Amino acid sequence: MSKNILNKTFNTAYNTAPFSKIKDEDFLPAFKTAITNAKAEIDTITNNIETPSFENTIETLEFSGEQLDRISSIFFNLNSAETNDNIQKIAQEVSPLLSDFSNDITLNLDLFKRVKSVYDSKNQLHLTIEQQTLLDKKYKSFSRNGANLSDDKKDELREIDKQLSQLKLKFGENVLAETNTFEMLITDEKELSGLPEGAKEAASQLAESKNKKGWLFTLDYPSYIPFMMYADNRELRKKLAIAFGAKAFKGDNLDNQNIVLKIANLRQQRANLLGYKTHAHFVLEERMAETPENVEQFLNNLLEKAKPAAKNEFKNLESFAKDLDGIEKLQKWDSAYYSEKLKQQLFDLDDEKLKPYFKLENVIDGAFAVANKLFDLNFEEIDNINKYHNDVLTYKVTDSNGNFIAVFYADFFPRKGKRNGAWMTSFKPQYIKDGVNERPHISIVCNFTKPTKSKPSLLTFNEVTTLFHEFGHALHGMLANTTYPSLSGTNVYWDFVELPSQVLENWCYEKEALELFAKHYETGEVIPMELVEKIKQSATFHEGMQTLRQISFGLLDMSWHGADPSHIKDVKAHEVKAFENTKLYPDVPENCMSTSFAHIFQGGYSSGYYSYKWAEVLDADAFEYFKESGVFNKEVATKFKENVLSQGGTENPMTLYKRFREKEPQPEALLRRAGLLK
Repeated sequence: MSKNILNKTFNTAYNTAPFSKIKDEDFLPAFKTAITNAKAEIDTITNNIETPSFENTIETLEFSGEQLDRISSIFFNLNSAETNDNIQKIAQEVSPLLSDFSNDITLNLDLFKRVKSVYDSKNQLHLTIEQQTLLDKKYKSFSRNGANLSDDKKDELREIDKQLSQLKLKFGENVLAETNTFEMLITDEKELSGLPEGAKEAASQLAESKNKKGWLFTLDYPSYIPFMMYADNRELRKKLAIAFGAKAFKGDNLDNQNIVLKIANLRQQRANLLGYKTHAHFVLEERMAETPENVEQFLNNLLEKAKPAAKNEFKNLESFAKDLDGIEKLQKWDSAYYSEKLKQQLFDLDDEKLKPYFKLENVIDGAFAVANKLFDLNFEEIDNINKYHNDVLTYKVTDSNGNFIAVFYADFFPRKGKRNGAWMTSFKPQYIKDGVNERPHISIVCNFTKPTKSKPSLLTFNEVTTLFHEFGHALHGMLANTTYPSLSGTNVYWDFVELPSQVLENWCYEKEALELFAKHYETGEVIPMELVEKIKQSATFHEGMQTLRQISFGLLDMSWHGADPSHIKDVKAHEVKAFENTKLYPDVPENCMSTSFAHIFQGGYSSGYYSYKWAEVLDADAFEYFKESGVFNKEVATKFKENVLSQGGTENPMTLYKRFREKEPQPEALLRRAGLLK
């Protein structure tokens, strides 16, 4: 028996990960053992002399490699939220091993023959819808990964996959290194003019923590965004914005231009090898959007509606900046600053006025209260399970009958070793095996402003919606109730996965929800309703420009993946062309988005960035349904829970959506909410 803790059954409360007992050096041997064990499980399937059946082939395959999956989720979650040089080094060693193992399965001819045999006889098998979906998914995991290829083509595919896994890691490491190395130290307090006290205090604490005198600003969002929004010094805003936009685009050893070209071309080669015209054709076959043409049509239709509004907003912003400060030409580093000033003038709504009402602990309680009113969930903070960092909060989740639903981890503050942004993930999926409903371990990770010596963590309104967004993903994970892990929770089509997260953001704008948690951290006074009204009105402020920005990212993604990229030699020139129709601000020659566009070159959003807007259509349409009957209407909430949240990827998402909504989603719902329908 292996001595390695990672290869044993965890003897812990709720079978949670024993973080405190795991050492970095345990991972590599644990991975190797788990891969060996998983291979043996596969051999059991292929050596079975019985006729291939759904049970002895598809189900057995589904539940194989369980230990490997568990170790992978623990390791890669740490690599995102609590990494170090050791872990990054191990990731570089482990990635090719995992890529090889996954190819060993998908290119295993004996295994594929058994899967294909079941697939070919599926009409005689009387399978449930969930079983049909699983069978279809398993068959496609082979066919879409080269099982029908000749041996030499299979080898070529393996080589491409190995290279891609390493390039994606390197891409992310370069972006993280660039984010971590840039520092802007300010020693003259006059240069901080315009900045809120909280931002100054955080910058001073950061400087102090690095034994520096003054105020330190970095490219981490909680430091970067307030500076861009409030700092009066235009030159310093320019300096910070250019540094932010130049990540991995400096022609040095952290440059990602060649990596971008390599990734795009390898993806194209891989798609061609598998018989698809482009990477986007390959990806979109498994999405609600289905084809690149549909995506481009969807984005361009939105563009047509949003562009006049965006141009108008931009013109107003330009004349506002000119009247206020004599700015002749608006630049990208003026965008957040003057938008915020104009927003304050129009709505008298300053993030700094709102923040005292959004103490982090209250917002967390608010998210829990909303989940309780809608879905009967209860959250109890517990201290009997391990954490991977002291900042992490841990909860036991139960339903109204006291049944155990999930373990929930929440990790809110930035630190070295944690990547930027916000995400939801899981340490253990939900599934039903041997009659036991195994409940999931779900986690959300964010980067909010830390408490300071004088103030608790107070969130901007944008951070409040971020927390609700990630919590919406978490509910999708926690309320999962399916038989098979690969169809559970957020294992759904990528352009459907943002529906639960985006729909939950809507409650942040509703009086009944805000009254539950938006209370002044010093006086306990509930947020005044005129502020709530202003939040609602300002929600569509610059919606045209915001929509244009999202569309531009979607079109950039499609420009890399929806056509053969082999003719692209210059990353920047290609990007400028892709942004042509959506451009408002002058281009900044030192900047390039693609070299740090981690969503599409490191994460899973390649050919899928449009799905944020796609999901907004779904969420606007779904929320209209809630509003018709009251935002806490139990009947609508239960329909959403039973048809969307608990079903995971067991059926086609459009089928699930229509079962909840009783009709197809209407794009007009989004345009109405955005104020873009005249």
